[in-house]
Parts: sequence; C-alpha cells; structure tokens
Amino acid sequence: MLKNKIYKYLFNEILKNFITILLTFTAIAWVVRAVNFLDLMVEDGYASSIYFNYSVLNITTIMTRFIPLSFLLSLTVCIIRFERQQELLILWVSGLAKIKIANIFILTAGIITALQLILSLFVNPTLLNKSRSLLSDTNALNISTILKSNEFSDTFKGMTFYIKKKTNDNQLTNVFINDKNGNLKTILSEAGGQNNSIIFAERGIVDKDNLILYNGVIQTLNKKNEIKNIQFEKTELNTRDLTTRTVKLAKIQETSSSSSLRCLRNKNNNLNLKNCSSENKSEVIQALSRRLGAPLYVPLTTVIICFLLLYKKENKFNFLKKYILFILSFVILVFAEMLLKYTGISTFVASFYFVLPVIMFFLFYLLLLKKTVSEKT
Repeated sequence: MLKNKIYKYLFNEILKNFITILLTFTAIAWVVRAVNFLDLMVEDGYASSIYFNYSVLNITTIMTRFIPLSFLLSLTVCIIRFERQQELLILWVSGLAKIKIANIFILTAGIITALQLILSLFVNPTLLNKSRSLLSDTNALNISTILKSNEFSDTFKGMTFYIKKKTNDNQLTNVFINDKNGNLKTILSEAGGQNNSIIFAERGIVDKDNLILYNGVIQTLNKKNEIKNIQFEKTELNTRDLTTRTVKLAKIQETSSSSSLRCLRNKNNNLNLKNCSSENKSEVIQALSRRLGAPLYVPLTTVIICFLLLYKKENKFNFLKKYILFILSFVILVFAEMLLKYTGISTFVASFYFVLPVIMFFLFYLLLLKKTVSEKT
C-alpha cells in the first residue's frame, strides 16, 4: 500500500512538471506563430474570427512538437529535486529498489508516448484539415481589408487590384483592376464576355461583399486582337464569386493517417495528392515517420535520464554526470529531428529511424539493470 502511494506521488510530480513546462513552451511558440498568422487579416483580408479559429486549431500541432523535450526537462528536474530534498535517499533506505523507480519513470514515458501518438496520428491531421477548410471559404474574406492605398493586391486568383487612395469610410479613388481569367462576369457581359479585361474607375466604394465603381471604362481584347472600350457610370462587382489563391487541397500534414498509409500501399484514395506520385510518397513517408517514429524517442531519453538514480550525492563529479546525461538525451532528440528529414529518401533510412530508438532503449535498459544489480553486491 505504501509503495503504491510512493509510485503515485512520483507519477503526479513528474506529470505536474511536464504539463507546466509543456504549456509554457506551447504558449510561447503559439504567440510567435499567431503573430505570423496576422498576415491572414492584414494581407489576405480574412475576418478576425477566422484568424483566431485558425490559430487555435494549430495549438495541438505545436504542443506535440514540444512533448519529448518537455518530458525530458520534467524528468530531469524532478530527479534532481528528489535528490536534493533527500527523498530518493529515504526510498533507498526503506529498501525500495532503484530499478522499480526507473520502471515508474519509464511507464510514465510510455503514457506520454501514447499521448503523443494519439495527437500526431489522429488529432493533429483532423484539426489541420479543419483549419485549411476555414481558409478555403471565400465568403470569409473582407475585401475592404485587402484593398489598400498605393498597393497592388493579387489575393484573388487571376486578378490584380490597385487603389490610388482609400479613406477610412471605404471610399476609393482611381481604381485599377486587371482581370485575366474572366472573373468579373457581371461586368464582362457588357463587354462581349472577353476573358482578359482592364477596368479603370474614377472612384468606388466597398459595401460589404460588393465593390461599386463609378465613372469608368472597361477595356477588353477580342479574338481579333482588337481593343474594345465600354464606358460606364456605375457598375457593381460581387466578390463572393471570386476565387482566392489559397491552396484548397489538403497538404500532407493535414491528411489523415489512414489515407497516407493507403497511399503507400499504392491504392488510389481521397488523399488529394495527385494520385500519390513518387514525389508525394517521399513526403508521406516523412510525415508518417514524424507521427509514428518521433514518439519512440521519449522512452529512450527517459531510460538514459534514469541513470541519474545510480549516482551518489557525495561524488564530486556528480554534477558533470547530470549535464552529460541531459546533453546526451537532448542530442538524441536533435538527431532524431534531423534524421527525420531524410526518412523519405529511402526505405533503409526510414526503417533505421524506427528501429534505432527501440534497440537503443533495450541496450540502455539492460545496462541500467546491470548497474542497479551491481550496486547491491
């Protein structure tokens, strides 16, 4: 009964530190990324609600990236604190085996690994795909934000806007529009339905989703390469019919894990990756390696940090061993991140990425077990 309370205490302490460190890292990284996402409102004209929802949907992806480092820091800090407060010494004196404490830490790492797998395999792709669908909604755009004084804007596909002057009440002066794809159907019907047109207007006004132009001319180039001009006193453009440059197809990191696996098995599916070409398969392997392989390095770094349990406090080189073990674990995480970029090159590299943490974990665990046994003899 007492042992169970000890195990629960150790587990809770590590978990509390892990959550605190993880949330801190996530909050800092999310704020930085949210600042980068401001271009969605400033440059692309999306509403503030779209910007906020898009930013929030990226939180779990950021959190997943920091899980290995956060747990490494949490475990290291907890072991050092337990040692300084003589809590570990009390456990050893009471006859509790060091390998059992190490097993508790490794079991905790297994739970964290499972959490990272759930996030990376299921939660993150779903939320990222949802965020992509938010940007695909043209109705969410605010054209008054897109149009700026003395700036060219090409947010809409095949169209370029230029406004000489824009006032705070959305009054426009000297409007220039270059329509290469025939997006302005309501206007072009007056000009014979040509696809390539240039529009000049003395002034205009933005009214919700509509752009109202006054006193202008439409220049179109017909099939005989003749320029045709049509004067107008007033015309109206509805921006809801325009298409943005936003990529609507889901990226690989936004694709479900099941679809990615089917792509590797050469089965056509709803992956929307141009029929799973060889180039895309390389990226799919890298994405799946991150989702499935990266979490395997958490138990490996945990068993390395467990070697802190073997060192006696009175050893004058003890502080160096702490740094060495932490740096070794950190280097492994950095190496895993670097190796991840090469997993799509060949099957051998991908297999090596998965097998390496498993083999190293068992080797370090056997060494830890041997060290704990030798301490008793």
